[in-house]
Amino acid sequence: MPLKARTSGVVSRERALMDDRRQKNQMELAFMAKGTSETRRSPQGTESFAGKRGTERPATVEALMEEVVERNNLKKALRRVKSNKGSAGVDGMTVEQLPAYLTAHWPYLRRTLLDGTYTPQPVRRVEIPKPDGGARKLGIPTVRDRFVQQALLQVLQERFDPRFSKHSHGFRPNHSAHGAVAEAQAYVAEGYEWVVDIDLEKFFDRVNHDRLMARVAYVIHDPRVLKVLWAFLTAGVLENGLVGAIDEGTPQGGPLSPLLSNIVLDELDRELERRGHRFVRYADDCNVYVRSERAGERVMASIGSFITGKLKLTVNRSKSAVARPETRKFLGFTFWTQTERVLRAISQKALERAKAKIRRLTRRKRGEALETIVAELTVYLRGWRGYYGYCETPSALRNLDSWIRRRLRCLVWKRWKHGKARFRELVRRGVHPVLGAKTAGSAQGPWPLSKSPALSKALPNSYFTSLGLFTLAPR
Repeated sequence: MPLKARTSGVVSRERALMDDRRQKNQMELAFMAKGTSETRRSPQGTESFAGKRGTERPATVEALMEEVVERNNLKKALRRVKSNKGSAGVDGMTVEQLPAYLTAHWPYLRRTLLDGTYTPQPVRRVEIPKPDGGARKLGIPTVRDRFVQQALLQVLQERFDPRFSKHSHGFRPNHSAHGAVAEAQAYVAEGYEWVVDIDLEKFFDRVNHDRLMARVAYVIHDPRVLKVLWAFLTAGVLENGLVGAIDEGTPQGGPLSPLLSNIVLDELDRELERRGHRFVRYADDCNVYVRSERAGERVMASIGSFITGKLKLTVNRSKSAVARPETRKFLGFTFWTQTERVLRAISQKALERAKAKIRRLTRRKRGEALETIVAELTVYLRGWRGYYGYCETPSALRNLDSWIRRRLRCLVWKRWKHGKARFRELVRRGVHPVLGAKTAGSAQGPWPLSKSPALSKALPNSYFTSLGLFTLAPR
């Protein structure tokens, strides 16, 4: 028979079950056993937290923690943690060491999850530079805690995701940044030619724990899950050798953080929907589209008051603005109006960041073979085009292709070092001696010469293609 949540005998029965499995399976992982006694998932309703989607409380979630420790859920969580890789937490355990650790310790960990006493370790503080300056603080959980968070996420997401707004696209199944950009583009094309660009200041560091847990408890009624979630929120952070308490925020770096952020900001989505606004949100990036600047100023003032007064968050006034969409960036894109069409274009900041990365990969003092540099460059360009290839301005991709080839010609020209070697290489590659002598003796630097007839002849586009260089522009 399936176990029922909140029954007094659940802990004793699970302990007895684990004692039996230890005798039979010699500390074998519970999710590797052929049989399990966890209850199956109970059907859930689709009522929202509040507002238009209904005010009735959803049906009680029974035995939710049993779903978390169910065999297939755990196997899926382990695969995900291993595929995500990532660095070690405060205990130094690597992802490669996790399976062996679980084999030895899973029965104990399972019992602590089922009785709600699981204790996560503090996260390790790491700072990474932001593209526009400053540093973003991450909290890296241990791989054991990442595994437990992933198992929780897979169960909780099924409960929460159907309740989220269709205008929320961040970190959700069947949603993407491209979908968010397309929705924003559609609003602009419909004549909503002003954007209220709302930037939340240090959002992940300022989430109110009490408000968050109240939102979670509205849907999740298994007290063990709530206790474990609270333990993760308040696990503390190791920074400069000292463990500090955390009384607000959801540190970025763990699998649960994106879901928890969506739970918090779903309240903002509901308010925007209640007011009938055209908006799109991706994580903490939120844009509202209106028809006039005056309307935008009203929305900025009223929604700003809602965010600070109701959500207890802070609007970054210096980065928020009411402006034309073509002057703002959203998820790396901007919008151009061309002959009554609205086109997706790559933002200038995104292009500048790409060029900065390419400069580092093609710096002239690198000692590796050209083939090695091109191979590294190709890996980056494939990933970059996978996202920014969604633009509708192929000329930007062609221009970047041309700029990259000029960077590589500069690199080769610098390696040829002196006039005699440069003349010899140019002639060997089919350049007329007169033109080769003129170019080799030129006082111009590598960058101006990179588009000269001689270097274009000696190092044509086909040469870099033969080295495996990836082309951004569609062919």
